[in-house]
Amino acid sequence: MKQEQAAIVNVSSGLGFVPLAMMPVYCATKAALHSFSWSLRHQLRKTSIKVFEVIPPTVDTELDRGAREKRKQEYRGIPPIDVAEATLAGLAMDEFEITIGQSQGLRTRTPQEAEELFQRMNGNW
Repeated sequence: MKQEQAAIVNVSSGLGFVPLAMMPVYCATKAALHSFSWSLRHQLRKTSIKVFEVIPPTVDTELDRGAREKRKQEYRGIPPIDVAEATLAGLAMDEFEITIGQSQGLRTRTPQEAEELFQRMNGNW
C-alpha cells in the first residue's frame, strides 16, 4: 500500500469458466481465484495496487504431463514462453484479465454456449 506502484498477479485458468468434469477441484479453485481476483480488484480500486488475472489455456509443462499421458490426451498445451509474452503484454496494457489462447472468449459465452462446450469437452466422462 505504501508503494507508488504495486501489483498482484493471480494465475487462474480457462477451466475456471468451463470445467472438466474429471478435475472438479482444480476447476473449482480456478473459478474461486477468478472471483477472488475480481473482488480484490474492486476493493483495491482506490489504491495504487493493481490486481491482474492471467487466464491461460493448458500449458506444456511437467505439471500435468503425466496425467495427460495417462488420459491419452494428445494436446500438450501452448509453450510457456507464449504465456509469458502474453502476460507481459497484458500487464503493459493494464489488461486486468489477461486471457491467452483457447481461454479467450470463454468468459463471454452464453449459458447455452458454455453448456455445449462443456458437453464437447467432457463427452461421456
